[in-house]
Amino acid sequence: MTATTGRAGRREWIGLAVLLLPTLVLSMDMGVLFFAVPYISTELAPSGTQQLWIMDMYSFLLAGLLITMGALGDRIGRRRLLMVGAAGFTGASLLAAWSGSAEQLIAARALLGIAGATVMPSTLALIRNMFHDAKQRQVALGAWGGVLTAGATLGPVAGGLLLDHYWWGSAFLVAVPVMVLVLLTAPVLLPEYRAGADTGTAPGRFDLLGAVLSLAAILPLVYGVKTLAVDGWSTLPALATAAGLLLALAFVWRQRTAANPLLDLSLFRIRTFSGAISVNTLAMFAMMGFSLFTSQYLQLVKGMSPFTASLWSLVPSLGVGAAVGISSALAGKVRPAALMGGGFLIGATGFAMMTQVGPHSPLALILTAAGVLAAGTVGTMTMTAEMVVSAAPAEQAGAASATSETAVELGSSLGIALLGAAGAAVYHHRLDGALPAGVDGTAAHTAQDTLGGAVSVAAHLPGQLGPDLLEAARSAFTDGLHVAAAVGLLFALGAALLAHRLLRHLPVATAAAPEPVTA
Repeated sequence: MTATTGRAGRREWIGLAVLLLPTLVLSMDMGVLFFAVPYISTELAPSGTQQLWIMDMYSFLLAGLLITMGALGDRIGRRRLLMVGAAGFTGASLLAAWSGSAEQLIAARALLGIAGATVMPSTLALIRNMFHDAKQRQVALGAWGGVLTAGATLGPVAGGLLLDHYWWGSAFLVAVPVMVLVLLTAPVLLPEYRAGADTGTAPGRFDLLGAVLSLAAILPLVYGVKTLAVDGWSTLPALATAAGLLLALAFVWRQRTAANPLLDLSLFRIRTFSGAISVNTLAMFAMMGFSLFTSQYLQLVKGMSPFTASLWSLVPSLGVGAAVGISSALAGKVRPAALMGGGFLIGATGFAMMTQVGPHSPLALILTAAGVLAAGTVGTMTMTAEMVVSAAPAEQAGAASATSETAVELGSSLGIALLGAAGAAVYHHRLDGALPAGVDGTAAHTAQDTLGGAVSVAAHLPGQLGPDLLEAARSAFTDGLHVAAAVGLLFALGAALLAHRLLRHLPVATAAAPEPVTA
């Protein structure tokens, strides 16, 4: 490959602004929904497992299809795929907003995941193709990463503001005007790019079997792990877990033997590439896996309105902003492995603080813990986007970007699923033995499913029975929070060791330098 050294001009920078719009929406999407969970629990009455699927279906399908869509964009054109995804995301958002049952909402979230999978790898790959100058590309990728962080921060605020004035479905409508704007401006401001366009060579045949295997591996695996964690041992989820593992092995075998694989596995021989992806996966597992607990604690334990809770949730972002600034300042003085390992140790401190949060703890404790946790994990992620994009050849930018995003989304999804499932299992078990006498039948079942269900049931119980149920449910919820925090603590410590091991070869100030592929 011949490197292109031309500097980007005005059109590229305006085009970057267009690419940042869908990036912002997709990063907001999960946070917007966090504060809608209590309302969805009341209106649609999902079971505990259905509630997790409502939260996770989007991310799981997105993660399962990112590699497929990244490779598809390399072949049919990254701008074209971006526009297809924007149109699909608009329609799916409208369907989600007016869902009439938990099953319909899960289906709409699945469509959102499919559409989102076409958008994310296209944005990062187009940045790689638009900005060839290393310094300009680093600025562009920094803006992209900043928007991801900003979206995660703004999502809960936007959701809280909407839920204070409108019905829960309004949280899904935030994406509609943004995606429409992308559809109108992308053809004018964004270049089209296909693999082989600059050399006049046609890309190989699309690996349809690999695409099927990539999705078929993720869904049964996640279903099995989620169900076993929440409901305990049973044959069907155990078989699903085993099938998912076997299909994952089949996907790897297919990518090793196919003439034109979706993913060139030789990319993983680049230590910078594989190390950055591993670090990002664990960071997102820890951070996103705990975000749902924090938002529910503020609303359902502390009794805040969605908007008030969303405003308080901005407090931890102060620590995130400081961490990003400090990480950038230290990047030219400290080796990446030490910087990232230190960030994970800070995140581990936040998890340790979370194990001390109780139903009557001062608000400052959970906000400080969340701030320390987020500051440590986000601080490790500020350096990884440039590592991934710069390490891969330009013609594989879509596949490389998709692999990175797959790891991020899979880490995020598994964090929500596994930490959420652990918390839900503890909540169900503890509340089962602490239900006040007089709460039985359907009311007891609803209360044991979710904390939101317990709050709804308590509002209709007579006398002291309602407050007693709330006290028991909130105590059970914080017990689950403690278990999830302990799991997150172990992962954060493991991630610190992994960052040191995989990235210790990188010297100071060269974290973004591409490496040759080595066997």
